[in-house]
Amino acid sequence: MPTIKDVAKRAGVAVSTASYALSGNKKIKGSTREKVLAAAKELNYRKNGLAMDLKKNKTKTIALILSDLTGPFYSELIRGVQELVLEKGYDLIVCSSYGDESSTAVKFLRETRTDGVILLAHNIENSFIQGSAREGFPIIVLDRYVTGDPNIISINVNNVNGGYKATDYLIRNGKKSVAFISGPSNSADSNDRYKGYLNALKDHGQTPLSKWILNGNFTQEGGYQATKMLIHQGEMPESIFFANDEMAIGGLEALKESEIRVPGDISIIGFDDIQLAPYLSPPLTTMRQPKYEIGKLASHVIFQVLERVQVKESYSFDTELIERSSC
Repeated sequence: MPTIKDVAKRAGVAVSTASYALSGNKKIKGSTREKVLAAAKELNYRKNGLAMDLKKNKTKTIALILSDLTGPFYSELIRGVQELVLEKGYDLIVCSSYGDESSTAVKFLRETRTDGVILLAHNIENSFIQGSAREGFPIIVLDRYVTGDPNIISINVNNVNGGYKATDYLIRNGKKSVAFISGPSNSADSNDRYKGYLNALKDHGQTPLSKWILNGNFTQEGGYQATKMLIHQGEMPESIFFANDEMAIGGLEALKESEIRVPGDISIIGFDDIQLAPYLSPPLTTMRQPKYEIGKLASHVIFQVLERVQVKESYSFDTELIERSSC
């Protein structure tokens, strides 16, 4: 069984450097970490000797790793995953990637403590995922593409098209200016929705204004604060595209506090179609993404890989415009 010394020797680094790299320590340069992860993968090394043999040492457990365990978006996704996992007689562990290299999520990836992982966590780097996946330990990544390994499968929503449709809808309904409230800068889905937003503005001959492009961090509080900033600038756009529904909820509250009527004075549109969206005041127009179906497909694919069934490298879902009273 390979040891940390074997990995260090293969990578041409000190044992301490190899240990830090495998722990995800950010003090280690990216190029060095990739070299160590590649060496560990070649040697089939696992910390504490947990080199998993799929045939002999199944844990009968699947891990679902999320950036955050709070918020209404995740409930439908979790439901879609857990139904098939439990049906297959496996246990499901749901954990947060909060804490980076010290998180339980990183331990599951580094030490292969489960039979496979479904991952929706943008703070875990692609290189770490690529260094963790191997035959018998598939990783299904959601909302981004990670290529270069047949044991990594990507499942995505066409967020560029969704962002385009949301912005196009506002403009076609007579809105001459559209603000955009984004999620975190490292979020691939937020960045893709922003691309769609820019594409729609361009096609309609509109120019994006930096003062109307703000970050709301995908949280209700972030949407509230970003909308407050729009209001304090003194010149409001005719509409706002929030990159998720949670931020739109915060935005609605900020607008109500300033006695700005929705949709009388301004139109807003969200993204996700969370369960609360139809019950807001006014009910929220939004882009629906099939959260339950994504979770169901992710669990289905992971079992196909474990059963050595050939699967595609990536899968994609479309979004659907849901018209309600906020526009």
